[in-house]
Amino acid sequence: MNQPRTNIIDPASMAVSAEDRVATYDWAALNTDLDSFGCAILPKLLTADECRAIAGLYPDETRFRSHIIMARHGFGKGEYRYFKYPLPDPLAGLRTALYPRLAVVANEWNERMGLDERFPGDHASFLQRCHDAGQTRPTPLLLQYVPGDFNCLHQDLYGDIAFPIQVAILLSEPGRDFTGGEFALTEQRPRMQSRVEVVPLRQGDAVAFAVHNRPVKGTKGNYRVNLRHGVSRVRSGMRHTVGIIFHDAR
Repeated sequence: MNQPRTNIIDPASMAVSAEDRVATYDWAALNTDLDSFGCAILPKLLTADECRAIAGLYPDETRFRSHIIMARHGFGKGEYRYFKYPLPDPLAGLRTALYPRLAVVANEWNERMGLDERFPGDHASFLQRCHDAGQTRPTPLLLQYVPGDFNCLHQDLYGDIAFPIQVAILLSEPGRDFTGGEFALTEQRPRMQSRVEVVPLRQGDAVAFAVHNRPVKGTKGNYRVNLRHGVSRVRSGMRHTVGIIFHDAR
């Protein structure tokens, strides 16, 4: 179902719609990266002004449905807040615009892994599937780290229905706003040691990555690998990230 939007950015800075900015990327190349490495970078998905405006929402409790202190749950050290509906622009627009591009990859992955589930072509239809299953709480979130904070390796699964790819956007500038805090993705292959991918991001860059499983082509066909993601220790400054998860939660 479509959700209403609330602007947080001066409309003049939103001259390029979410659909138009998503369409500018070479999706054939991005899909190849997702297939090869389990992740793909979308440079400058948000402007610096948009990044600062979204990060600036963090103290405003009226924008969020819950506040998580990671250490209380063994998730690491740091904190994050889940947005409530309506999501702020440009996040609402990007969630809608990114989904159809990634659904193509998700459906191909499920076919290769021998899974029956297929994802609809538009995000509204997928959200309706989540809501029919009792998953109605929005999952996009805003994370904040200070020196010593980190995020343990994890998977963002919030119910029986889960979209297999999500997007994280770095809102702070490495080397200026913070040091450390690298995004890392680990991949566990059968009977092999885990592979680590450290993803270099600048302010406004997004990374699309596998949430749980993805297929890898071997000598005897495709096999399934398990992925987790996390953030290394922040050494100085403050780091903000926004996460766009496409399924809703129970």
